[in-house]
Amino acid sequence: MSEDQEHNTAVDEDFEQMLASSFDFSYTPPRRGEIREATILQIDEREIIVDLGAKQDGIVPSQDLERMEDEFRASLTTGGNVPVYVVNPRDQNDNLIVSINMGLQRYDWEKARELLSSQDAVDVKVSGYNKGGALVRWNRLEGFIPSSHLVSTNLTVDRREAMTQLIGNTLGVKVIEVDQDRRRLIFSEREAQKEWRARQKAKLLAELNVGDVVNGVVTGLRDFGAFVNIGGADGLIHVSELAWHRVDHPRDILHIGEEIEVYVLNLDRETNRIALSRKRLLSDPWDDAQYRYHEGQLVAGYVTNVVDFGAFVALEDGLEGLLHLSEMGDGALKEPYSYLQKGDHLSLRISHLEPEKRRVGFTQRWGTELGEGEGDEANPDATEAGAVSEAPEAAEAADDEATAPSEADDDRPSAPA
Repeated sequence: MSEDQEHNTAVDEDFEQMLASSFDFSYTPPRRGEIREATILQIDEREIIVDLGAKQDGIVPSQDLERMEDEFRASLTTGGNVPVYVVNPRDQNDNLIVSINMGLQRYDWEKARELLSSQDAVDVKVSGYNKGGALVRWNRLEGFIPSSHLVSTNLTVDRREAMTQLIGNTLGVKVIEVDQDRRRLIFSEREAQKEWRARQKAKLLAELNVGDVVNGVVTGLRDFGAFVNIGGADGLIHVSELAWHRVDHPRDILHIGEEIEVYVLNLDRETNRIALSRKRLLSDPWDDAQYRYHEGQLVAGYVTNVVDFGAFVALEDGLEGLLHLSEMGDGALKEPYSYLQKGDHLSLRISHLEPEKRRVGFTQRWGTELGEGEGDEANPDATEAGAVSEAPEAAEAADDEATAPSEADDDRPSAPA
């Protein structure tokens, strides 16, 4: 083959390569919302020029540069690779506008999905609010906390004021929803608080011992007992451990926010439950009842519960017994509800006392006025001078009924293990 023929063949091959490259069917033009890897070609004060494999270079505008952290912007160098988000494939000046900030959000979306799977807690900063909840910022992403998942503010008061006070605060949250296509990132402070409380309770369980006495704050009142926060975790005082006398509902003796001292009754490290007691720190009124009280003694008490067959009455020290229907007033009452109500204060006498059985009966039929020679009958030093040797038969029957559980007791859950 002559030199001229070889030269012509080479020219033909180059032309074929150029023609093939001009019909590169693998090329796809950049689309709005697409994220591509780009190489930095030029860095200016007002813009950055990048090559993202398109037929024209992309422009990162000044607005995007201003949103960058100073440290990150200083780290950018010519020839370096960055992810870019296609903001506008062709603006009014035929420029390809891209964003490095929005390109970097890809990594944040990936991290958000990881957090959704791992359920690890992260910190977010409140940037604003709307009628549905709080607007927050996490890394380069905007997120949202629904009002139902907020615990750092009291929305039952002035909502606008409460939400305004949250702006600028940092909250610990968990990711509960990620939808990158809809740019939807939802957080929950409530779920993060649950985990924090669980960890705090586990820590407390490891440090506490049965028999410890600690301070706490009443956080909740239920029919079955009171919840008390002791160092970041709640323990339960069962209604039976609130006082030595009958407690119909915890609100009768406690209120939310009250600071009290409690006794650690039981620790269940498998279920993370802490059982507390209040009455164990109070003197048991039955310990020395035989020295302070006697049959026939005039005492003052208050009604703790009214039942069909009478009323339960507690003395000021917590000693509790039954005032039977037959011992009320003159003994002729047919039902107790029209005569007494819970909380009423009464003057009455002790009709029967059995400290060894923790039983006491009261009566009003023996007179509720001080008799001749009687002093302060509630005084522990009172003598047996005023004692009545034999109580009426009805008093014995009343004591039998006093040991039977009331209807209200049947619905009470047992104390926690």
